[in-house]
Amino acid sequence: MVAMAKRVKTFQIIFSDPSKTFYCGGDKVSGRIQVEVNEVTRVSAVKVLALGCAKVEYAKGKQRCRQEAEYLRHEEVLVLDGQPTDSDGSVVLRPGNKYEYIFGFELPQQGQLVSSYKGKFGYVQYYVKALMERPQQPTFECRKAFEVEEPLDVNTPDLLSPSGGMKEKKVTCMFIPDGQVSLNAKIDRRGFCEGEDICINAKFENTCSRIVVPKAAIIAKHTYQANGRTKVFRQKLSSVRGNHIISGMCDAWQGKTIRVPKIKPSMLGCNIIRVEYALMIYIHIPGSEKLILELPLVIGTAGLGSRSNSVSSQEGSVSNSSQSWVSLRMSSEPSSYCDLTRDCRLDQPLTPLLDDVDGDDSPIFMNASAFQFPPTTKYTEAEEEYHGNARMLPVC
Repeated sequence: MVAMAKRVKTFQIIFSDPSKTFYCGGDKVSGRIQVEVNEVTRVSAVKVLALGCAKVEYAKGKQRCRQEAEYLRHEEVLVLDGQPTDSDGSVVLRPGNKYEYIFGFELPQQGQLVSSYKGKFGYVQYYVKALMERPQQPTFECRKAFEVEEPLDVNTPDLLSPSGGMKEKKVTCMFIPDGQVSLNAKIDRRGFCEGEDICINAKFENTCSRIVVPKAAIIAKHTYQANGRTKVFRQKLSSVRGNHIISGMCDAWQGKTIRVPKIKPSMLGCNIIRVEYALMIYIHIPGSEKLILELPLVIGTAGLGSRSNSVSSQEGSVSNSSQSWVSLRMSSEPSSYCDLTRDCRLDQPLTPLLDDVDGDDSPIFMNASAFQFPPTTKYTEAEEEYHGNARMLPVC
């Protein structure tokens, strides 16, 4: 609402369905412009202007890079029903009355718009602007934004096909060969929606002398283009990690899952802003660059995704989990801590062996601190969070 101090009391835009959170291509946007005045006011015209544009702006040294692209423009002169007009088309508004100008227009068909977006160096914005023109007086303006979300269906043959790859890296220490690390990973499809689980099947091998850590993360890549230049902003959205792999060993992920967080769908149709996602599977190697494998993802519109594949993937994970639990043979009697062997050979101060710079992960130390065994207790309830059927295997 725009409240004017003197002549105009109220000048605001009200959509027909205020509860509607977003519009799609081909939808009708309608509403009314509500006007109240404090004193007699002559209005020559009331116009409505609907605009949708993408804008990129960022600094490159001393240069300011700017670029715009327009996706919607609709202009209309509104008529006040039941109100007499003068010869020049103007009307007189009087205090104590509430006047409403009705407007409505259709958005371009699907495929011609891009979804609303707000990022670090650019945005895509849609809004309706109302203009009230008065003879020999400044024009009053008010605007109201609305969201557009273009449907993106991930239930297509291309996005339902598996995706995978293999990477390996030779590790050196002071220019001396120190073995290598490798990974081989695969996912069952490329298209997902928010809230779905991505099942990862992967194998990691470590023949170098260092302790390495396998990890996976969902990455967002925002690309901005302006003045012939490109700026890329990457951000980690969610991540999982596996067990440490010592020298001469390997690790396998069988259905390890990572959940797609609440994020905007991929934006692939804009000329100057592009939002892409990828599953990054990588191995953290102390003292060396990570070994990284990126598998492209397409995040679709909620409600249009392939739910059947998601359910089957989750069922497969549960099945693997059940089999792994069946394979465990647990004693019917609670075990005693007295049966555990205590090794006190490492009593020297701790020495950091691997400092993980990825974030919240704590360093890995060569030695373990002194451990005091708690008193023996009976097992009453067991809770464990299963993250896939992980196995540690020797390298052949």
